Amino acid sequence: MADTTESESRKLLVRLREAMAGDDAGQARLDKITHLIADSMGTEVCSVYLFRDDETLELCATQGLHTESVHQTRMRIGEGLVGRVAKYGKVVNTPDAPNAKGFRYMPETGEERFSSFLGVPIQRLGEMLGVLVVQSKEAREFSADAVYALEVVAMVIAEMTELGAFVGEGAALSPLHQQAVLIHGISAQEGAAEGHVWLHEPRVIVTNPIADDPQRELERLNDAVEELRVGVDKMLEVSRNGDKEQLQVLEAYRMFANSKGWMRRMEEDIARGLSAEAAVEKEQSQARTRMSQVQDAYLRERLSDLDDLSNRLLRILTGQGANTGAELPDNPILIARNIGPGDLLEYGRSLRGIVLEEGSVGSHAAIVARALAIPLVVNAKRITTEALNGDHIMVDGDQGVVHLRPDDTVVGAFRDKIAMHTKAQERYASIRDKPAVTTDGQRVNMVMNAGLMADLPSLDGSGAEGVGLFRTELQFLVRNQMPKRSELVALYKRVLDAAHGKPVVFRTLDIGSDKVLPYMKPTDEPNPALGWRAIRVGLDKPGVMRMQLQALLRAAEGRPLSIMFPFVAQFEEYRSAKAEVDKTIERERILGHVLPAELKVGAMLETPSLAYAPQKFFEEVAFISIGGNDLKQFFFAADRENERVRRRYDTLNVSFLSFIERIVERCAISGTPLSFCGEDAGRPVEAVCLAAMGIRTLSMRPASIGPVKSLLMRVDLGELRKIISDARHRGDQAVRPAVMEYLRGL
Repeated sequence: MADTTESESRKLLVRLREAMAGDDAGQARLDKITHLIADSMGTEVCSVYLFRDDETLELCATQGLHTESVHQTRMRIGEGLVGRVAKYGKVVNTPDAPNAKGFRYMPETGEERFSSFLGVPIQRLGEMLGVLVVQSKEAREFSADAVYALEVVAMVIAEMTELGAFVGEGAALSPLHQQAVLIHGISAQEGAAEGHVWLHEPRVIVTNPIADDPQRELERLNDAVEELRVGVDKMLEVSRNGDKEQLQVLEAYRMFANSKGWMRRMEEDIARGLSAEAAVEKEQSQARTRMSQVQDAYLRERLSDLDDLSNRLLRILTGQGANTGAELPDNPILIARNIGPGDLLEYGRSLRGIVLEEGSVGSHAAIVARALAIPLVVNAKRITTEALNGDHIMVDGDQGVVHLRPDDTVVGAFRDKIAMHTKAQERYASIRDKPAVTTDGQRVNMVMNAGLMADLPSLDGSGAEGVGLFRTELQFLVRNQMPKRSELVALYKRVLDAAHGKPVVFRTLDIGSDKVLPYMKPTDEPNPALGWRAIRVGLDKPGVMRMQLQALLRAAEGRPLSIMFPFVAQFEEYRSAKAEVDKTIERERILGHVLPAELKVGAMLETPSLAYAPQKFFEEVAFISIGGNDLKQFFFAADRENERVRRRYDTLNVSFLSFIERIVERCAISGTPLSFCGEDAGRPVEAVCLAAMGIRTLSMRPASIGPVKSLLMRVDLGELRKIISDARHRGDQAVRPAVMEYLRGL
């Protein structure tokens, strides 16, 4: 671009900054911006469309179209030329818009008079905010320089949108990052928490997108890039004698930091009027857009390196966002796009709550959050964009709802809920040491799920009678390499020591599906939940299974030991796994190691197929634990990670309860101990119904024991079973309405 064009670009940006800085209300300021863009670019029309919700764009300001269409004209993403720009994040530049593919005629705007159309995405760091459009009567295709100029302007508007210049409708526009925001996600761990935002990867907000002095901005950029390169070189030096693959990654990282193309593009952006920060962020946005469209995993990883370098460079330039060395706020609630189990364990119990923009109810983070009894909401869209460090936040893990910067009314209602929860906990504490005996004299054993040493103190505090499920995969997931057998022996020994003689059931390694080991080559499976996981991995990789079995046997040190194999789908799988146990015992005997005083080997029933295994299976297995979470999703063919379908199927569905009853009957014939383990075991209404169907051991998270026991001690299981039976005979789809009516009468 010629110097004169660059000068015009800078002039436009300076005028834009003045318009942003004016005293006008939000709408007036937006109107002024569209006017100056149209004037500067020599077009009759300039319009700004912003997202009203995830699927809908709204005309929020225009120069040249009918003013009455502002805040009235809306379109779906992908609809019309504007919708195409928004959907694909790509420029649309055509000299004949009315005849262009996808054109949508909107008579209320009067745009049919204009032939040429140039639309560019308004986006920040890959997040689509809207579309900026210029149009003219003259049939012309806009030059590359004009396209570039409009992209730069769109980026500045995106920055100002982030800072709260335009949100909402009309004169009601209010500053972002100051207003109250309600975000709906998915509950991954129940509980309620109030506190202050702590961003795992703090965002950097660019407050000066337009440069006053391009030469000064170039100097700032060069100084910051030099500091960045020195930092990367230091990282390399520290890793010289370390892992070879890590060294290769850092070498690639340094290559990007020294990329002349990256530097040249940022210098050109500054020459056109952007500040150093805005130039870095412009390149970062484009990298993120490319990253979302690249299928090749290697290229995606390299673009991710560039994204991380941009973040580091922005922090150097602004001095913002470095949590390192900073202190957690009072009652910190962690906000992140996603987080691994290792990072989460480092935070530990200091957190009051966790909110993830991505994540899933079965993720590693969810497993750790449950182990630490920290409320967790996942799939909370835009939370990392909306939240700032220190913001007041309330997390409702029961409903999967997040209140960011809540108003007084919400605060009052939420605190009432927490107070009621606290009062209920006091009531549960009074029955902690009492057995769960129903009014008709039925005894139900209450045991807990665990996966960390941090869980074990809950054995006494919750009133649990033992550990019905100790997840052993967490120790494998939080490391970058396979743990040593001696490390596992020490851990399992500490678990048994901490249980003080109460029974502990160790579930063998349950990996695959959503739990992939960092050091294990991932398998590309179309449906991982039904793929190579759990016992299937163990039987195909017997060396790992034997190592874990040896560790468990040695950790017992002559004490009773219970081992359970996960995801057993057929009798032969259990027999093969049990044969590995027998071989391992024999080896241990030959080596002279002390063997457990008693060894029980059981299976998790998580697939419908195992419920119909030969009766011989039920006779041979020492105990069975129904894995309710997986069993329910396979029974109903409803992915529990899919919000569209997972809530459509009820545990208290007549078909599912009848299936549970069938399993109870088969276990009763062979005298096989049976338990139910999963989220539903910890939900009081579901738990009492499972008990009414004949299940006498329930395994749940420690915090659920009090509520479940409290309800069990008030019900008559005989009466409840009759209510369930009557609903079934009436042909009801679910027994919930009838059960709830009975419980309300208690």
